[in-house]
Amino acid sequence: MLVLPRLVPYPAETDGGLEADLNLPPIDPRQLALGAAVIVLGLVVAKLLRVVTRWAWARRHTPSYARVFSTLVQYGFALLAIGVGLTIAFPSVQPVDVLGGLGIVSVAIGIAFQNVLANLFAGLLILVREPFRAGDQIAVKDVQGTVEEVNLRETVVRTFDGRRVLVPNSTVHGEVLTVQTGYSHIRTTVVVGVDYASDLATARSVVLEAVAAVPGVADDPAPQCLLTELAPSTINFDVRFWSGARQLEALETRDRVIESIAAALSDAGVEMPPEIQMIQPSPGLAARLDRLAEGSTHRSRADG
Repeated sequence: MLVLPRLVPYPAETDGGLEADLNLPPIDPRQLALGAAVIVLGLVVAKLLRVVTRWAWARRHTPSYARVFSTLVQYGFALLAIGVGLTIAFPSVQPVDVLGGLGIVSVAIGIAFQNVLANLFAGLLILVREPFRAGDQIAVKDVQGTVEEVNLRETVVRTFDGRRVLVPNSTVHGEVLTVQTGYSHIRTTVVVGVDYASDLATARSVVLEAVAAVPGVADDPAPQCLLTELAPSTINFDVRFWSGARQLEALETRDRVIESIAAALSDAGVEMPPEIQMIQPSPGLAARLDRLAEGSTHRSRADG
């Protein structure tokens, strides 16, 4: 004989109600409203903090620095306000439990987004150290151009040929970085070759006078003209001069310097001969040239 268990109906009302039976914390509507108010107020204050800190930091740092760190202040205060609001709304939730849960989530996020976090921390280091600023001209790997901004993920560079390139911050921080505008002036070198028969002292004097008269060439340090090589057809000088550091300014100054040197040497009668190249014929070509020469000799004798 099959005996079925007797079903006991759930009582309509118990001492603690359904919340007590399921071991749920009691919920107070007033605490919920107070917690929600704290969260809303915290979000508003966080936005105001962002505006104030961005204005204050923009006066002492770069716009990128002010923008990024004011955003971090806003997010940090907003998270704090949300945590406080939840604690007020649900008193049974302990802050230690929340922090423990956040720690586990942070570890999981760190494993899943290693590259993103690497770029983020590299961006923070770049903004704090400020090895360059927006408007500086830099070169990193194959990218050369003007920095437009630095954010939490990448450095935005406008290349000299007008392209927008996003360089990951981890690359900028970890690779060799050249800041072309790190100083006010840079040095440029132009090679000038004169004839072996030239008066070297006169050629040097003419070149230095021509370079010093070019607009854009710095007076200090003064231009230099140094003998560097005995080439096959010329004696070469390295003409060194300093000019503004920006790419276009340096190129335009170099153009004017070359034009001025060429005109000054020509006016002074100093020759700048082209490079002489020696051509050595192969054995087959040499034998053929000899036969042609012999045939030409025989024909000339026959004609004579």
